Amino acid sequence: MPSDNVLYVSSVVATYWFVSISMVYLNKILMSNEGVSINAPLFVTWYQCIITALICYVAGLVGKRQRRIDAATTEYTRVAQTEEVSASTQPKATEAKPSFFAQFPKAEYTAAIARRVFPLSVVFVGMITFNNLCLKWVQVSFYNVARSLTIVFNVFFTRVLLGAHTSGKTSACLGVVILGFLLGSHGELDFSMRGTIAGVCSSLFVSLNSIFTKKILPVVDDNHWKLTYYNNVNASVLFIPLILYFEGDVIMASMDAQLSSGAFWSAMTIAGFFGFSIGIVTVLQIKATSPLSHNISGTAKAAAQSMMAFYIWGNKATLLGVLGIFTVLGGSLLYTLVKMNENASAAPSESASSQSIGTNSDAETGPRSVETAKV
Repeated sequence: MPSDNVLYVSSVVATYWFVSISMVYLNKILMSNEGVSINAPLFVTWYQCIITALICYVAGLVGKRQRRIDAATTEYTRVAQTEEVSASTQPKATEAKPSFFAQFPKAEYTAAIARRVFPLSVVFVGMITFNNLCLKWVQVSFYNVARSLTIVFNVFFTRVLLGAHTSGKTSACLGVVILGFLLGSHGELDFSMRGTIAGVCSSLFVSLNSIFTKKILPVVDDNHWKLTYYNNVNASVLFIPLILYFEGDVIMASMDAQLSSGAFWSAMTIAGFFGFSIGIVTVLQIKATSPLSHNISGTAKAAAQSMMAFYIWGNKATLLGVLGIFTVLGGSLLYTLVKMNENASAAPSESASSQSIGTNSDAETGPRSVETAKV
């Protein structure tokens, strides 16, 4: 029924918005509210990597069991049809639709694969670290502007590393995004230079993450969930020396305070769960709508997220600040449309895979499916 499909699409989009916005707001609390959390963003990010790796492991076990059940069900249906219907009139067995958990592979960690994934994991650590530092130091309303240069780095690296041609339309879109970044920065009353630099570094690493992901995916059988597991396990190890060096004293001083609080660990665990969930809801939204609709939804969500921040977080709004937000988001959306048209014209068969790489509205905070960081 058409009405059922509309209801399903609406629920998927609403879930995507809820998970994405909640993840940003909760991580903002964990990164900057010392009454609830601690001044240790690397430790907070490390814990979220642990949670994501554990969820991947459990999901892999459930997925393995579910695939056995699906296979047994399919075989039972086939045998039953063979017994009841003669060979001459037998209809083709209808394959049951795979269950949700069947998509998750068994989480296995081997040293050989881990070494090959390691360069991507280093980039991944840089991406989520600078992302969370940006969120810690800037206002939530300015967050999307501070991290808006991802597509600029995407085009730069594509041109420098791959020698790809940049069209005039693409360059114009990048100009709009850069203009929005400058307007938003100039109009931000509580401007943070270190937060903005962290946002630019985050954009740089998000772009590198996209490039490295394409290179490394074949190592894990082109399975994003396998890559998510390896990335987060590797990141959990890489963060330990950084935490000990930069945040050891802070963590020791919080042993009898936040680190003994159930509310703190609950918030940390929920944030980790949201970080994993954003990868799932992103894929669901793309499948329920289209890559273009997903990018439009992500752009609208980012606008709503920034506007809500003025009220929820009490951020001060200025004309230039608001203009910068919408200029950045408008330029990002135009870039998505231009790239989709160019990809469709150049290689229609490849457009579907290319279209998922548009704005940076989903590369929010915390570890998640690496595919999300490209959208």
